[in-house]
Amino acid sequence: MIRYIPPLAVYSLTALLAGSAISAAPLLPDFSDAVFQPGRPIDHPYFPVIPRQRVVLTASGVDDDGEPFTEKSILTSRKGGPVIAGVQSRTLVDQAFENGLLVEQTYDYYAQDDAGNVWYLGEDVTNYVYDDDGTLLSTNNASSWIAGINGALPGFIMPAAPTPGLAYFQEFAAADGALDEAEILATGLDLSIGYGDFSQVIAIREGTQLDPTAREIKYYAPGIGIIRAEEGLDAGLKNPQVVFELKSVAPVPLPPALPALGAGLAALGWLRRRRRR
Repeated sequence: MIRYIPPLAVYSLTALLAGSAISAAPLLPDFSDAVFQPGRPIDHPYFPVIPRQRVVLTASGVDDDGEPFTEKSILTSRKGGPVIAGVQSRTLVDQAFENGLLVEQTYDYYAQDDAGNVWYLGEDVTNYVYDDDGTLLSTNNASSWIAGINGALPGFIMPAAPTPGLAYFQEFAAADGALDEAEILATGLDLSIGYGDFSQVIAIREGTQLDPTAREIKYYAPGIGIIRAEEGLDAGLKNPQVVFELKSVAPVPLPPALPALGAGLAALGWLRRRRRR
């Protein structure tokens, strides 16, 4: 479905590209050379995975039938994750909504090596299929992959030193239908969106060898990560079909019972201390 995106008062990298093609051959990073320390946090300035942090990006517009649409992506960080290819991962849960319906939920697994590269170690995907009335028909796990299974190899989700022209695989899992690749387009950008003004932004082109027409550009700001995504770009990397922008960044709220439980335990400890005096 082709969607109309209303004009945005925002600096856009696509204006700089002026239709230029991207032809760099992607690097398949050598995972065997990477060194990982148990418990190492993922603190890359452009791809931090901060436990219990939630990032929300939203998009809206009008489709080619004149119907309004809304989309939302909720990224929630978790402290732990499975051990994959001998490496302790950390988990980022990505939930995608279209017009209020959950259409995909993915558990993405990452780890940062000693050199500062953030590796993509796999993903468990659940896709939700609905009819025109919004009734759930089925689910599937298409595009799920785990490094070391079915010949799958990990790639970079974010290189240690993003440099314009650097192209690399994010995942190399042909048997599972996952061959995403990326290229650093620019660094040091200034970007203004509804959420605020950002500097030292980097722009990354993403695509897949399985579908050369799938093109998008993602923008990352230091200390936050992704703040904007232009999807469904044409061959000149212009005219996006849908644009996501950062809506909020905040800690995941604790369940209502937990603060009360903490207060109760603190009060019990205070009473015990009083009785011992």
